[in-house]
Amino acid sequence: MAKIIDGKAVSAEVKAFVAKETAQLKEQGIVPGLAVVIVGDDPASRVYVNNKKKACQEVGFYSEEYALPKETSQEELLALIDRLNKEAKINGILVQSPLPKGLDEAALVEAIDPHKDVDAFHAYNVGRIMQGKFSFLPCTPAGVMELLRSAGVEVGGKHCVVIGRSNIVGKPMAMLLLHQNGTVTICHSKTQNLPEICRSADILVSAVGRAGFVTGSMIKPGAAVIDVGMNRNENGELCGDVVFEEAERVAGYLTPVPGGVGPMTIAMLMKNTLTAAKLQNGIGS
Repeated sequence: MAKIIDGKAVSAEVKAFVAKETAQLKEQGIVPGLAVVIVGDDPASRVYVNNKKKACQEVGFYSEEYALPKETSQEELLALIDRLNKEAKINGILVQSPLPKGLDEAALVEAIDPHKDVDAFHAYNVGRIMQGKFSFLPCTPAGVMELLRSAGVEVGGKHCVVIGRSNIVGKPMAMLLLHQNGTVTICHSKTQNLPEICRSADILVSAVGRAGFVTGSMIKPGAAVIDVGMNRNENGELCGDVVFEEAERVAGYLTPVPGGVGPMTIAMLMKNTLTAAKLQNGIGS
């Protein structure tokens, strides 16, 4: 039976660390500030934004929310980002995805000051990640690495398979594993012999967004299986990419959905915002 990696417990540890560091910054008159921009009325986005606001309160951050109607223009959003870039009390800026049709998300991300890009999506930060000289890491891949570390899973020398090649999870996930000396294979919709490749993985990270995609027969006995998927099954229940019951019998380590990677994403956002506040105030992180 797999050891279940508890993302709620690990995220609580990360947030406790951030809260402690924030309290020390406040003694110097510095309060980390995060601005979240949400456009339209996507229900899932509203849940995410509410969770981020709650996390800011938990760790002692200052936060601002800009909830804008779906009719908001690209120009209005760019003007808002420009203003937030210049706001000294705002250390981190994020624009919640997805955006309504007609808005250029890539252009908005590139408009954010790279030093306030706490999602680490800006081309400047992506390039720094490639070089291994980063200040910020994308929150979900960073959370996965924290989960592996907390479970004592050694990455160096291991065969790491990442299913999915998105800019948000798959690609940066592969780079972080590579930086930890993993031997990395990235799989995607055009990959041949996918089950066979997955069965060779010591560490398997699934980020495809398809319920039940990874079955027990695709897992190497004793492997660490990290489920990044966030889906709904035919009963409307939250589930990951991995068939949990099957994986639990084969894997050595396994993250649940919910309660695995999800809580880590917001915890790492808090950590990035703390880092941004330190760097913008000339404090080494």
